[in-house]
Amino acid sequence: MLLEVIATTLSDAVLAERYGADRIELITGISEGGLTPSLGLIEKVRNAVSIPVRVMVRPHARSFYYDKDDIETMEQDIQHIVSIGGLSVVMGMLRPDGTIDEESLQRLLHTAKGLEVTFHRAFDEVRDQFEALEILMRYPQITDILTSGAENTAPKGAERLAALEQLTSEQSISILAGSGLTADGLSDFIKQTGVRRVHFGSAVREDGDALKPIDPLRVQAVRNLLNKRKDH
Repeated sequence: MLLEVIATTLSDAVLAERYGADRIELITGISEGGLTPSLGLIEKVRNAVSIPVRVMVRPHARSFYYDKDDIETMEQDIQHIVSIGGLSVVMGMLRPDGTIDEESLQRLLHTAKGLEVTFHRAFDEVRDQFEALEILMRYPQITDILTSGAENTAPKGAERLAALEQLTSEQSISILAGSGLTADGLSDFIKQTGVRRVHFGSAVREDGDALKPIDPLRVQAVRNLLNKRKDH
């Protein structure tokens, strides 16, 4: 079971690693669903932790439709991330008709020079998740799809997540379930969906508040639950 935790600061990242995260998603603008963090923060976090770090590449929170300028901005951000070394990226892009913008995706994957990629929750806004999954499975660089099963929260999307998990179980791509997960319902959720990768943000922060720092005890509680499942 992989536990990915959102970090928005250096101390978030350090605490997440110390208390059991397997991987960090590094972002800014958590209330807007995550935006590209500053270069300084990316470098500081890369130097401070030894677990994998995936960096959000998202230039604005207006939508997941990007024009030529947006894509060029994302290319430059990815070039910086590549030059720091030892990182991977999180991105996603759609066309106005709700299909994956494959042309932009290919361009940015090429810029990412073999770095592993998470396709983020733009996946929850596609017109057909099964069609979108077929497309993403063609790109071995994309190792994760962060999704709540096309619902507001992952528990609500459990049925869809179970179907997606089954389709990817023998593939190089994995379902990373995220949004609205809490320690309380986690065991039932995993039993229901079979997912092997989970993504936590607000639920591992003080008072469950997205804008507060990471709460070590909450991270530890999730880690302990995942370890228990592994032992069964």
